[in-house]
Amino acid sequence: MNIKAVRQIGQVDGGIGKSNEIDSKSARSDFRTLLANSLGRYENLKFSNHAIGRLEDRGLLLSEDKAERLSKAIDTAQAKGSRESLVLLDELAFVVSVANRTVITACDLANLKEGVFTKIDSAVVV
Repeated sequence: MNIKAVRQIGQVDGGIGKSNEIDSKSARSDFRTLLANSLGRYENLKFSNHAIGRLEDRGLLLSEDKAERLSKAIDTAQAKGSRESLVLLDELAFVVSVANRTVITACDLANLKEGVFTKIDSAVVV
């Protein structure tokens, strides 16, 4: 990863303009670029469009350390034969497709509505 400090990925210069769809699309594109650049070292770690939207909308933090720990958690789940896993990482929760190393969705633990995760076969607490 090319960043040295924790970066708040959810904030893009100028924020996301809810009332102006063009600004919103531009901000989302900037966010995706920022995320891709910050995860440069982790080519084998992907984020679905849904997960990117969740990270952005919720202003969730993703640091180099957290990305590395998430990648290692996926390695652990894969070694145990998991297919879909819940990864609890500090104050964040990620549902991950282990086989293709893709984060399907992400949320912070404080904003879990019902606290129920479905369609998973394992959980990794990091």
